[in-house]
Amino acid sequence: MLNHRRDLMYGDIRLFSGTSCEPLSQKIADYIGIPLCGRKIIEFANENLFIQLAGSVRGQDCYVIQSTSRPVHRNLMEMLILIQTLRLDSAARITAVLPYMCYARSDKKDQPRVPITARLVADMIEVAGADRYIIVDLHAGQIQGFFNIPGDALTAYHRMISNLIELKKDMFDPVVLSTDLGFAKRARNIAEKLHVPLAFIEKRRLKNDSKAEALTVIGDVQNHDVILVDDEIDTGGSMVNAINLAKKLGARDIYVNFVHPVFSANAAERLAEAPAKLYITTDTIEIPEKSRNLLGDRLMILSISELLGEVIHRANAGISVGMMFNE
Repeated sequence: MLNHRRDLMYGDIRLFSGTSCEPLSQKIADYIGIPLCGRKIIEFANENLFIQLAGSVRGQDCYVIQSTSRPVHRNLMEMLILIQTLRLDSAARITAVLPYMCYARSDKKDQPRVPITARLVADMIEVAGADRYIIVDLHAGQIQGFFNIPGDALTAYHRMISNLIELKKDMFDPVVLSTDLGFAKRARNIAEKLHVPLAFIEKRRLKNDSKAEALTVIGDVQNHDVILVDDEIDTGGSMVNAINLAKKLGARDIYVNFVHPVFSANAAERLAEAPAKLYITTDTIEIPEKSRNLLGDRLMILSISELLGEVIHRANAGISVGMMFNE
């Protein structure tokens, strides 16, 4: 629990949770040492949403915590309506806290006649009334430029690296393996923090879907324990291909690290059948019990509640967030 300062810039902290990540929101509230604010969320028979606050937020510093994971459009609209409700109740400042942002892969026009939906989502958050945003591990860093409001783009890998440093003690000659060249820069930073070599998987996306083909590995994984890193697992196809390719090339134990457990379709089933020793992820998205049971003891979930709670506290008190990471 934090010691609260009284010289606050934007009134007291008021935390509001959407329905997509209530356990994470409660952990954030516990870390800061305040309760979640009450709100009523009703879905009518026609799927329209109604939201009412349990108390006034006039002049307060409000934070809406909501992962826009599945069901994507329900969770997105819930967040937008909650933000607008706070704006209409005269909140002093509203921050959208997105542990996971939907449509982050739609960040550019890489084909004719296609949208840039990530920009649209950023615009909607701003129009709804948000003054700031806090987002964890965007699929592409340039999405920060889609927002016309200030914010903090965080990475959960600060939390994950500390965990890997402990696991590394029992690994055999580990190497960091990036699932694709797009994640190469972040993978390089992870390898530098762990003081281990780096390798890359070259893959190619063949269609307008989530499937990609792993082609080859650039670097050496033979007779190494492998720390496989990515930002998310969606259907699990790319990750399973990466695991199998590393094994085919002589890798020993494989430790899969990813921030967002999207787990679409039968991803958990695919991962359960793959020859990985451990799956390490975070609670940016709540994993269904069935998926947790399928992966059993091979699944390790690290909480980002302290990361988000500390950033919220610092944003409210006007303290540098970059200092948390020596930046």
